[in-house]
Amino acid sequence: MEQIQLLLGGFGAALTPANLLFVFIGAVLGTAVGVLPGLGSSMAVALLLPITFSLDPTGAFIMFAGVYFGGLFGDSTAGILLNTPGQSSAIASTFEGHRMAKNGRAAAALATAAIGAFIGGLISTTIVVFFSPFLVKMATMFGPAEYFALAVFAFIAVSSVVSESVTRGLASLGIGVSLAFVGIDGPSGTSRFTFDVPQLFDGIDIVVITIGLLALGEVFHVASRIHRDPESLKVPSKGIARLSRRDFRAALPAWLRGSAFGAPFGLIPAGGAEVPTFLAYGTEKRLAAVRGDKEFGTVGSVKGLAAPEAAGNATAGTAMGTMLALGLPVSATAAIMLAAFQQYGLQPGPLLFERSGDLVWTLLASLFIGLVVLLVINLLAAPAWARLLRVPQHYLYAGITIIAMFGAYAISASLVDLIILIVLGFLGLLMRRYAMPVAPLLIGVILGPLAETELRRALAVSDGDASVLVSSPVTVGIYAILVIAVLFTSVQHFRHSRSAKRQTEPA
Repeated sequence: MEQIQLLLGGFGAALTPANLLFVFIGAVLGTAVGVLPGLGSSMAVALLLPITFSLDPTGAFIMFAGVYFGGLFGDSTAGILLNTPGQSSAIASTFEGHRMAKNGRAAAALATAAIGAFIGGLISTTIVVFFSPFLVKMATMFGPAEYFALAVFAFIAVSSVVSESVTRGLASLGIGVSLAFVGIDGPSGTSRFTFDVPQLFDGIDIVVITIGLLALGEVFHVASRIHRDPESLKVPSKGIARLSRRDFRAALPAWLRGSAFGAPFGLIPAGGAEVPTFLAYGTEKRLAAVRGDKEFGTVGSVKGLAAPEAAGNATAGTAMGTMLALGLPVSATAAIMLAAFQQYGLQPGPLLFERSGDLVWTLLASLFIGLVVLLVINLLAAPAWARLLRVPQHYLYAGITIIAMFGAYAISASLVDLIILIVLGFLGLLMRRYAMPVAPLLIGVILGPLAETELRRALAVSDGDASVLVSSPVTVGIYAILVIAVLFTSVQHFRHSRSAKRQTEPA
């Protein structure tokens, strides 16, 4: 096939000592910046963008390949170890990954994330090489009604799956959507829920919400349990950077399922990698309920970490293909990469493969190389990262608090963000105290603006006719799958509640 020949030519250009060094440097720098809360993978690409201007285009984009995937692994590393994901796309990985770290399996969790990132990125990049024309055609089937249906699917699926109580899940979703409404309404220019505070006109940044609920909420929760539950502060960090055969066999199907969720989402601007990671996590939790998996939600499940990690990197891989083939950035990181292309006088799109084919295929080849380099580096470095958990707990949580404050303040240098961070930290404490899931709140914040915008667009196009929301095979299919998923989940919740009731009844 022609693609294979072109890809082999790309490998020939990329596999030089200088270019391999660029990939290695990019992977290390991307991971290091991605680990810092408040920065993340997109900021890693942005911060390192000026460094590449002195390089030739081929060397620069080969380095970006390492930064691109290295930053994504850094996001997950911070989430797994500190419960503070660098980007919202790594939120779903923290739920089971941080539990594994707290129960002495930090290195195993990082190995699961590294292998999952490799598999997800490998599958998606292969899809880009061989099937990009078909996938781009599929992406054109999505209009406002389809995006809205996708957002509703994510809302209901996540709210009903990740919580033992559907009511609590929907309540958490409502809080998240309410937070998403803060700011200026785009079409009308009216301020909403800003209380005339100028700093709120742009809304509440997702990084502030994520750090407040996850990191600061965890700090407050641990602090509130010091005297009542001192064992909760013991966070062992034993383990080596490899998975047992049992864990690998358990994680492999989850990696593949996560990749299947993530790859299509890299083609459409439907919330970036957040939607597939949450859907992949929800699927694994539902399957765990069917199997009776006791690790899920307690000591940490390899499957619950493997699926969202593979989904996030699969989305990143196909997002790169969409940016190259259409010039359409579907994520913040891809948007920065688009700016980098333009700095070199290159315009991604259908003509890029014809006018700069050598550069494009070298970049695609370097993505494969970058994945291998990152896998090796992170498997070797996982024990070193895991030693971070050996820091005494009062120092560790104090450090998390300081890093969280700096990360939130670095976004816009606003004291209002710090106040919001503390308030959200206490909200996270209350949600943990009353067993309310955090995931629906976060998905509401992320997808709330998308759902509102696409709903308005669909109704505007149809002159207010609501039937447009179910007028295409894609929307009907999405809603049908949603109904089936909700019914299945409801039956599972009913069976679980009946089983729990029988166990508590006296003999």
